[in-house]
Amino acid sequence: MTLRDSALALRIVHSVCSHDCPDTCRVRVTLDASGRAVRIQGDPDHPVTRGFLCGKVAQYLDRVYSPERLLYPMRRRKGVAKGSQPRGQQLQAFERIGWDEALETIAARFQQISDAHGPESILPYSYAGTTGVLNYGSMDRRFFHRLGASTLARTICSTTGGEALLSVYGIKLGVDPEDFPQARLILAWGANIHGNNIHLWPFIEQARRNGARLIVIDPYKTRTAQAADEHLAIRPGTDAALALGMMHVLIAENLYEAEYVARCTHGFDALRQRAAEYTPQRVAECTGLSVDAIVGLAREYAATQPAVIRLNYGVQRAQNGGAAVRAVAMLPCLTGAWQHRGGGLQLSTSGAFPFNRAALERPDLAAASPMGRLGREVNMVQLGHALNELSDPPVQALFVYNSNPAVVAPNQNAVLRGLRRADLFTVVHEQFVTETAEHADILLPATTFLEHKDFQGAYGHYYLQWAQPAIAPLGEARPNVWVFAQLAQRMGFAEDCFRDTEEAMLAQALATENPLLRGVTPERLEAEACIRIAPVARRPGGSALPFSSPEWFQTPSGKAEFFSETLAAQGLDPLPGYVAATESRQANLAREYPLEMLARKADNYMNSTFANLAGHQAMEAEHANLLEMHADDAVRRGIATGDRVEVWNARGKLHLRAKVNGSVPAGVVACRMAWNHASLDGHGVNVLTSEAVADFGGGATFYSTLVEVRRTGEMASS
Repeated sequence: MTLRDSALALRIVHSVCSHDCPDTCRVRVTLDASGRAVRIQGDPDHPVTRGFLCGKVAQYLDRVYSPERLLYPMRRRKGVAKGSQPRGQQLQAFERIGWDEALETIAARFQQISDAHGPESILPYSYAGTTGVLNYGSMDRRFFHRLGASTLARTICSTTGGEALLSVYGIKLGVDPEDFPQARLILAWGANIHGNNIHLWPFIEQARRNGARLIVIDPYKTRTAQAADEHLAIRPGTDAALALGMMHVLIAENLYEAEYVARCTHGFDALRQRAAEYTPQRVAECTGLSVDAIVGLAREYAATQPAVIRLNYGVQRAQNGGAAVRAVAMLPCLTGAWQHRGGGLQLSTSGAFPFNRAALERPDLAAASPMGRLGREVNMVQLGHALNELSDPPVQALFVYNSNPAVVAPNQNAVLRGLRRADLFTVVHEQFVTETAEHADILLPATTFLEHKDFQGAYGHYYLQWAQPAIAPLGEARPNVWVFAQLAQRMGFAEDCFRDTEEAMLAQALATENPLLRGVTPERLEAEACIRIAPVARRPGGSALPFSSPEWFQTPSGKAEFFSETLAAQGLDPLPGYVAATESRQANLAREYPLEMLARKADNYMNSTFANLAGHQAMEAEHANLLEMHADDAVRRGIATGDRVEVWNARGKLHLRAKVNGSVPAGVVACRMAWNHASLDGHGVNVLTSEAVADFGGGATFYSTLVEVRRTGEMASS
C-alpha cells in the first residue's frame, strides 16, 4: 500500500469482478475515511489474478463514480417518444420518481397486461451483465416463474459451445490455468487471450520460457496472434473442417494414442470413416490454409506432449459452430493429451460449480402462476422477431436487466423497431442510460459489483468466491435481488422464498450432494472468501487429471463420445462434420454479398459495457469506426485506407473508415462491436447480423454474416 493509501484508508475490502470473463478476478478495494473507494487492484494473493487487472477493470472506479451514472428511479415523460432524444440529452426524456412509485407502477402494469393478454405477454430479457450467481439468476427467476411470464432461452453467448462440449465429455471441465506452464504446445483456437482472458497469459509466457510454442488459429490477427510463434489465418466458420483435417492426418499416419482411444472413447471406427473424407487438399480449399500448414499442425500436435488447446466461444458463433466445437474438443481424445499434466483442452471449467439451480430459481413456482406451468420459451437471439412478430400472445411488456439488447442482439434494426413501440411497456434496470434504457418507460438504477453481496464460480479457473459489498450503493441504486423481491411482494406473491436473504440463497445453492462441492459450506465460504474446488475422479484411485481415465466422463457411454447416439436421436449428425454457413451456400446471395463479416469484440470494452467511458474510448480509439480489409478486396473496390465506406446487406448498413492491412485474409472484413452512439451514423455492427441460430443450443451466429462494401465518395487524404 502506498503512503497515500495508508493516510486515507479506513480499510481494504476484497470483492470479485462480476463481468463476463473467464478470469473472475479477486480485487482489493482501498477505501478512504469517508467510505469512498479510491483504488482498485488485483489481489496479489489470488493464484490466478496475481495482483493485476485487465485494462477494463483497472479503471473501474471511473465507471462507479461516473457523473453519468443512473442513481434514481425515473419515469418517461408524457408525450416523449422512445429513443427520440439526441446523445447527451437522453435523461431529459425522464422525470425522477421514488422507488415505491416505480415498483407500484410496474406491478400494476404487469397485472393489467397479464389480465388482458395472459402473463406470457411479459418477457424478461437478461444475460451476463453480472456473472454473480445471485444477481445473474435467483430472485428474478423466482419472480417471473411465479408470474407465469414467458421464459427466456439465454443462448446468445455460450450455449452452442457448451452443449457441444457436453456431448463429448458430459461435463464442462478443462485444463487448470495453473497447469498451462507444463504444456509444450499451446493452440489458441479462436481465443484472443490478450483481449479477453489476460490472466491466462502469464501462465502461457511461463510455458514459452520453458520451451513451449504458441500457435494461434483465428481469422483475425489479434493481439494474441501478433505475439504468437505462428498464426494460422483460417477462414471464418471453417474450424470444423480444420479439426477434421487434423484428425485425417492423425489417423492416416497412425499418430493417435490407440490405448487411450480404446480405453476412454466411443465411436472411433465411425470417426475414422468421417475423417477419411477430410483430406488436407479438401480442407485447404475450405479453410484457406495451405496443405503443408494443415499437415504440419497435425503432426506437431501429435508429436508434442503436453499439448493444450485453449478454445474460446468465438468458434461456436457460426451456423456450424456446435459441430466445430465438437470436432476441436475431440482432438485431445485422439492424442491422449489428457494423460499429461498441462495437456488437454479448456473451453469452460464451469462444471466444477454444480450449484443447486432449482433451489435458486424455483421453477416449481410456475405451478402457482395463472398458467399453471412454465411460460413459453423465447430465444433471446431472436428478440427482434419476438417484439415485432410473436403472437398468441404478442409481447406487451419487457423487463431488461444485465443486458443491452439494443446493441448486443442481432438484427439490430428489428430490435430497435420493437423497442420503439408505443404500446410496449418496457422496464430497464441499469447503471447508465444505455441505448436500451433510452426506450424505457420505467428506468431503475442498478448497483455495480462493488455495491452488493454475491458469490461466483468461474469458467476459466477453479476458485469459488464470496464478495461482500465494498462500498454503499450510490444514490438509490439497488441490486437485482432486492428489486425482484420487492416486486414480488407488490404483486401479492406470498411465498416465503421472496423474502430470502443473500446468505439464505447461498445456503440453498450449496445444498447439493454433488461431490465437487463436498465440504463447501456457507460458513466456510463466508469465512475464507475464496475456496479452490479441486475436481477429483469419481472412483477411489482415479487420476487427478481431468479426462485421463473413464471415471471423469459423464456421457451415456461413460467415455468421450466421437459418435453420439443422443444427437442421432435428436435428428442431428452424431459425428462432427463441416457444413458451410447457409448464407455462404446460397450462390445468388454470395454473389450479391461476397465478403464475410467478422463482428469482433473490442479489446477494451465488454461488449457495450465500458464503451461510454472516455478512458476506455481512448484505449480503443485507434480501432473505432474502422472496417479492416485485405488489400485484394480493397483494390478491387477502389478503396484505400482512410476512405469512408458503406458496409451493407439486406438487413442494414454501416458507415465506417477503411483500414487496409494484414489483419484479415482475403474475402473477409472486420469491425468491432462498440457503442451505437460512438459510431459514425448511430448504428452498431449488429445491424448486419441475423437472427439465424447455430446447429446446437439455439446460439447466435454473429460470424456467419455476408456483406458488400463500397467507397462512398470521400477519398482518403494523400
